[in-house]
Amino acid sequence: MVFTSLADGVMSSVENAASGVSAALFDRPLRLGVTGLARSGKTVFITSLVANLLDRGRMLQLNAAREGRIEAAFLQPQPDDTVPRFDYENHLAALTGPSPHWPDSTRAVSELRLSLKVRPAGLLSGWQGPRTLHLDIVDYPGEWLLDLALLDKSYSEWSQDVLARIANRPQAQAFLAANAQALPAEMHDEPQAQALAAAFTEYLNAARTAGFYDCTPGRFLLPGDLAGSPALTFAPLPPEPGAPRGSLWREMERRFEAYKSKVVKPFFRDHFARIDRQVVLVDALSAIHSGPQAVEDLRHAMADILSAFKPGRNHFLTRLLGGKRVEKILFAATKADHLHHAQHEAMTAIIEALTREAQDRARFAGAETAALAMASLRTTTEEMRPHNGSTLPCVRGTLLESGKQAAFYPGALPEDPAQLLTPARQGAESWLMGDYQAMAFAPAPLTLKHGSGPPHIRLDRAAEFLIGDAL
Repeated sequence: MVFTSLADGVMSSVENAASGVSAALFDRPLRLGVTGLARSGKTVFITSLVANLLDRGRMLQLNAAREGRIEAAFLQPQPDDTVPRFDYENHLAALTGPSPHWPDSTRAVSELRLSLKVRPAGLLSGWQGPRTLHLDIVDYPGEWLLDLALLDKSYSEWSQDVLARIANRPQAQAFLAANAQALPAEMHDEPQAQALAAAFTEYLNAARTAGFYDCTPGRFLLPGDLAGSPALTFAPLPPEPGAPRGSLWREMERRFEAYKSKVVKPFFRDHFARIDRQVVLVDALSAIHSGPQAVEDLRHAMADILSAFKPGRNHFLTRLLGGKRVEKILFAATKADHLHHAQHEAMTAIIEALTREAQDRARFAGAETAALAMASLRTTTEEMRPHNGSTLPCVRGTLLESGKQAAFYPGALPEDPAQLLTPARQGAESWLMGDYQAMAFAPAPLTLKHGSGPPHIRLDRAAEFLIGDAL
């Protein structure tokens, strides 16, 4: 009996070990990072992606779905007990309820695990059973991602960069006036430090509202439980060589370094460094509407975002030894439903041009990149309307502010992106070739057919690029 119990224990251990090896090799977790700067649609993207992977009737460009190889998909408890769960159910209810409205925006890191049971494709598919892909979706604010660029800068370098960049911005004048009154070499005074930090925070919020994207440190905009802490109570100051210990300049420098070590590095270590695939959502239409300076600022932001990644291919041994690289990066221009489909090709060319530097760098490192125009949730219908003897390609939807139905023509996007990027690089204050507008639409009431997720534009193509090979 003792021998039998011992044998059973050995067999059980072997089976458990085999099960663990099988899970490690075949039940593969794939971490998909979703980020984007303010108002780019991260929450809606994740909600619609999950809904359309659960009910795949609209996912014809996702090969595994079109071929019927996805046998089942279901939400599981997320593996990380210390990270908030992405509130999928409430976000979906906001979009699909009787009074649809946009869900709350991303304000912190959250995760969601979607597991898909998939039959393999190819010649040997008949000899293999279905495999499980665990898709761990990680949602985080793009402003936090831009903070990673601070790790390579000293306080003095960061201060000089910021002060030079914002010198001519109207939104920064109140802060710059307060900054000019500061005495960096004098002894630190906490009320003065708090006043400077508050003025700098007000500038960052105003700059983001005006369409600028270089709004770092990101936690100043989304402080969470760090609000009021010394790590969020600093501001850029002019260089002060030889500032004595205990001075305002030295204290600001200390807090800047604390922000890097206590806020930025833990985010990189605990979340960002484990990403396999990444989608960067870009509200390019709003940037174009805001003018050339906002477009140039967005171009720089895209380059800064990619500099934070460690792009390249994830070989088996690399994963086994604990190293991770971002294999695929998708740059997606959101809100394609705000344009008639006749302009989608021009929008795709613009997002390609805006992210050219970032994509070239990633491809050189071995990562795959792509860019497309998409809408995670379609809120409009298309129509042609007569105007001055011609017809304009318009979209019709419910205006967010008034709740009224309206047809909207945003302006003709140029087929050559250089017509936008060249004046942006040259520092032009306004567009000479056209007048571009952006409109905020509310989500339209939905009646979803059985087996179909919310309507979208090219979400299935985005999914095919990001996870199609893993299916």
